[in-house]
Amino acid sequence: MRQVKKSGKRYRQSIWKKSLILALFMAISGLVIAQKAAVEKWGVFNIELKGPLAGNPFTDVKLSAVFKTNKKELKVVGFYNGDGRYIIRFSPDTEGQWTYKTSSNVAELAGKTGVLNCINPLNNNHGPVKVANTYYFKYADGTPYFSVGTTCYAWVSQPKELQELTLKTLASAPFNKLRMCIFPKSYIYNKNEPESFAFVRNTDSTFDFTKFNPAFWTNLEQRIVQLGKLGIQSDIILFHPYDRWGFSKMDSASDNRYIRYAMARLGAYQNVWWSLANEYDFMTIPVRENHMGNKHIEDWDKFFSIIQKEDPYQRLRSIHHGKIWYDHTKEWVTHASVQNSNLDKGIDLRNKYKKPILYDECKYEGNIKASWGKLSGKTMTQRFWLGAFDGCYVGHGETFLDPNDIIWWAKGGTLHGESPARIAFFRKVMEALPFDEMTPARQDSSVFVLSKPGQVYLAYTLNAASIKLNLKGKCDYTVESIDTWNMTTEKLNNIKSGEFTFIAPRADFLLRITAITKKDK
Repeated sequence: MRQVKKSGKRYRQSIWKKSLILALFMAISGLVIAQKAAVEKWGVFNIELKGPLAGNPFTDVKLSAVFKTNKKELKVVGFYNGDGRYIIRFSPDTEGQWTYKTSSNVAELAGKTGVLNCINPLNNNHGPVKVANTYYFKYADGTPYFSVGTTCYAWVSQPKELQELTLKTLASAPFNKLRMCIFPKSYIYNKNEPESFAFVRNTDSTFDFTKFNPAFWTNLEQRIVQLGKLGIQSDIILFHPYDRWGFSKMDSASDNRYIRYAMARLGAYQNVWWSLANEYDFMTIPVRENHMGNKHIEDWDKFFSIIQKEDPYQRLRSIHHGKIWYDHTKEWVTHASVQNSNLDKGIDLRNKYKKPILYDECKYEGNIKASWGKLSGKTMTQRFWLGAFDGCYVGHGETFLDPNDIIWWAKGGTLHGESPARIAFFRKVMEALPFDEMTPARQDSSVFVLSKPGQVYLAYTLNAASIKLNLKGKCDYTVESIDTWNMTTEKLNNIKSGEFTFIAPRADFLLRITAITKKDK
């Protein structure tokens, strides 16, 4: 017994010495020694490395990694996070084992290898949103996504307490997409100076566009993650014209570097969408006189091309206009982001662009003097229904005057309007439908129809009007009238298939007709 114990001890000592020698060899060789990490599908995995501090690491150091699994590989670009810290951020979309190896123009960052295990997605992780059935959206796992957006342009440029209040408000609001800027805004009700910026600020208050401010980006990342936990997509606006700091007039090299840095830091988060600009034409020469930027149409095409070619995750891509529409038929545009108040044109836009249509800006509920910011709650609500009945998606905004200029559309905070509760009701009705399988149609200028023939029909009337439908199949149908403002549903008498006529008793009237299946009987 004593001899066996001695041999076991010697064996363990031998294994320990060999492991130590192997570890030293790998360390000298620059290899990463790590246990296999586990990350859920569409989650985020970080490789964190220590590297040089000298010079300007933002421009001097190139870092990337190639991730491989089976026959698939993705190249992911890393970024500098200050204090000699370098990060490569990766989101796997395939379950199983992935290996990686880093590349760099700096020897101490190159050749790092490792393994990660991509596991089943957990909880409510449905993956990123993708285009489905030409005009619609779905999560990557096939779960339907019905976009109900809102706008808080500069909320991440506000004090931390206000940012937290905005998140608290969103937690009980009906919205699942948020339009938001990286750069702050200089505009009416947007006059305050941010505490932090995307770039390092010089002592003379100018900015060094070759150096990013990690503190700002870390906070932005945190907010995107928090939005994701609330089930909210972050529609990230890269550029906008309302600027007093010089961000809208950076040179081409700075623009490109900024876009690539944003992709490297933010692109792995599954709830990120890319919006190249808010009102791109107000920054564009010669599209608009008295432009507020230095961009040309070719620049926007170039930005789209960079993101399309270099984004390993192919997040959704759009651009928003003021008065001059961008050509949304271009291949790099995944969906049309529209500023327009003619919600009855959605079918025409679908036919023109053959892509999802988002009325991201159709004016706002509020009481400011500007015509774009004084919709009633009823009109704001009505626009959601009109957009949906044209097979499109609609975005909300709110602009109620505040003594401290804390207005939702600009800075977040709290909601004051009448529409959010009705929009919540709207979303509940729409998410119960097979929206991505339904076809929009017009009976006339007052009656809108959305249907999956033989299964479900919705008819919405702007005015008291006659609804005429031809119900397919040989089944019976349930009929419900829905009051879109008072948020009530009333069951009416069942009907047979075939020709059906109904006189709507009032404006903003919704009729829902659903086939009765054997399962329902």
